[in-house]
Amino acid sequence: MRKHTSVIEKDQGISAALTDRYLFRTERGLSREIIEQISESKNEPAWMREFRLKSYEQFLKIPLPTWGPDLSKLDFQAMRYYQKTEPAKYQSWNDVPADIKNTFEKIGVPQAEREFLAGVIGQYESEGFYQNLRSKWEDKGVIFCDTDTAVQKYPELVKKYFMTECVKAEEHKLSALHGAVWSGGSFLYVPKGVKVDMPLQTYFRMNARGSGQFEHTLIIVDEGASVHYIEGCTAPIYNTASLHAAVVEIFVKKGARCRYTTIQNWSKDVYNLNTKRSIVEEDGIQEWVGGSLGSKTTMLYPCSILKGRGARAEHLNIAVAGPGQHKDTGAKVIHCAPNTTSTIVSKSISFGGGISTYRGLLKILKGARGAASHVQCDALMPDNISVSNTVPNIVVNESDVTIGHEAKVGRISADQVFYLQSRGLSEQEAVNLVVQGFIEPVIKTLPLEYAVELNRLIQLEMEGSLG
Repeated sequence: MRKHTSVIEKDQGISAALTDRYLFRTERGLSREIIEQISESKNEPAWMREFRLKSYEQFLKIPLPTWGPDLSKLDFQAMRYYQKTEPAKYQSWNDVPADIKNTFEKIGVPQAEREFLAGVIGQYESEGFYQNLRSKWEDKGVIFCDTDTAVQKYPELVKKYFMTECVKAEEHKLSALHGAVWSGGSFLYVPKGVKVDMPLQTYFRMNARGSGQFEHTLIIVDEGASVHYIEGCTAPIYNTASLHAAVVEIFVKKGARCRYTTIQNWSKDVYNLNTKRSIVEEDGIQEWVGGSLGSKTTMLYPCSILKGRGARAEHLNIAVAGPGQHKDTGAKVIHCAPNTTSTIVSKSISFGGGISTYRGLLKILKGARGAASHVQCDALMPDNISVSNTVPNIVVNESDVTIGHEAKVGRISADQVFYLQSRGLSEQEAVNLVVQGFIEPVIKTLPLEYAVELNRLIQLEMEGSLG
């Protein structure tokens, strides 16, 4: 197989200290003045500036969640919330400054774009610096740009959907913070009947020490359309905590289909606290495929609201928690209409004292007759010092429904490893083979290059884990 370095590769050998080339950056800390500076630097319309300030007021009122991982050491005043490096958006990698281009070359983004992507957005720190969409899709009316550009070029469309119905700023402290300081991200609109048969990719790089990244992804898939959107993320390793608090809003219209794939490989000093949600209308399909590696603390529960009759949601996720890591992940599905269906498959691997928690919500509202859902939570632990938790919440307000739930925890047993070694494998190869079989339901949904890389990343994470 040819060597491929995909957009999800770990930061092997990438310098953590690129040239200090910021055109503008706020001081550390959060205040009304900081938020006004962010909005002014972006030359935003008045409605967005007011939205930011109202979100900040909500942020001050809402306490941190205490029901999950410990966030008490998260110091909001120690963060830097906005950093801009580039004066313009580039449409050719040849025009991108060498230090940034070299970073993205090492993690394979330009190569992936050339080979199998319909379009790419690159974000470095707080702003998108590169965006390109193949003319084939531009001609069909597809819009794919960073969200800041969309605010300027498509204000009515953004104003209609941006944190108005799907995710609201007042929901919790992190969504309020996001509403106040969001920057960058992706805006994707697929017109009626357009089926984009190549993935679209956005890649986020957070490079500065003690900073935050708050990209906003807004996807609208119109009636009968379909798209596959892929996200990748990395950050270099420092000894100072950083924060990633993104929001993803997806609107799947009647008969449309959206697959959202994300491979997050943040460094182990990052708090990864995201809010992701989709509203699915009649006969629409939403698919979530996720791989969560790296980061110190992760809280991530993609949500599907099945609003229309016959709507469907599929959630597939793998979380890997190593020493000093807490992965609090899961899925939420709310059945609002008749004959809606959902499947949730959550896989976790805990080793070296890592903590994995599945936290899910399945809710079937009154009137959602004929709804059907199946939840499967599987955990794998190779040692006696790691932790795996399952916290399912199932609420049913309708009698004519079908629900299944199963959960299991397994070990990589010495007998399995011994048998595989007897067939000529080394101990580490035997462990890798067991793990590959465990995560196969997630891996098989990924494009080949991403599947190979995710397998490799997990193997690197778990080297020496069988003790």
